[in-house]
Amino acid sequence: MKVLVVEDDDGVADAVVGALGAHGHLTERLTRGEDALTRHHDADLVLLDLGLPDVDGLEVLRKLRRVATTPVIVLTARGDERSVVRGLHLGADDYLVKPVRLAELLARIHAVTRRAAPAGESRVVRVRDLEIDLDARRVSTDGGEIELTAKEFDILAVLARNQGVAVSRQRLLDEVWGDAYLAVSRSLDVHLTGLRAKLGRPGLVATIRGFGFRLEE
Repeated sequence: MKVLVVEDDDGVADAVVGALGAHGHLTERLTRGEDALTRHHDADLVLLDLGLPDVDGLEVLRKLRRVATTPVIVLTARGDERSVVRGLHLGADDYLVKPVRLAELLARIHAVTRRAAPAGESRVVRVRDLEIDLDARRVSTDGGEIELTAKEFDILAVLARNQGVAVSRQRLLDEVWGDAYLAVSRSLDVHLTGLRAKLGRPGLVATIRGFGFRLEE
C-alpha cells in the first residue's frame, strides 16, 4: 500500500515513515498542503497533519474531499473538540492526536483501509457466528436474523468497521449522532445495553474502561 505522509515535522515524519516501511508500506513524504493536492492521486491512503506551513490542513482536507475518496487519517497536535469534530465532518476517516503510539497508528490504518471497500463490493463483517452486512443493514446467524433498531445497528456498524480496534466513546458518539452527541451520552449507554442483549454474546462488545468500546475478533 502507498501512503502519502503530509507532515512538516521531521522527527514525526521520520518515525512514521520508518514504521510504515517496516510493515511493507511504500511512502511519500510531503511538507506542504498544496503539494498534497497535486500528489494524492497515486496514494492508497493519506496521513495529514493540520499545522502545515503553507495552508491549514483542514482546508487541504476540504479540497481533497471535493475531488477524491482516498482514505484520509488526520494526525495532528490539535486535540480540541472543535477541531476533531470539524475534521470528521469534513471527511476524515479517522483523527489521531499526537503523540500517538505507532502500534495504534498502524492498527488505525489497517481499520480504515479494510473498510474502504471498492464501490459495488459487498461489505460484510463476520465475527464469531454473526454476519454483519453493512450495506443491507442486517445482522444474521444460522438461527436467523437479529432485529436491531436503527441506532443499535449504527453503533454496531461503527464497531464492525473497526473490528478488533478500540473505538473511543467520543468518536462513537460523533459518528452515530454527529454534533448532537454532547446531549445524548446517556443514550449511547441505553442503546449499547439493548444491542448487547439482542446479540446475546457476552464479551463480544467489550468495554475499554475510561476510553470506549471494541468489537472483539
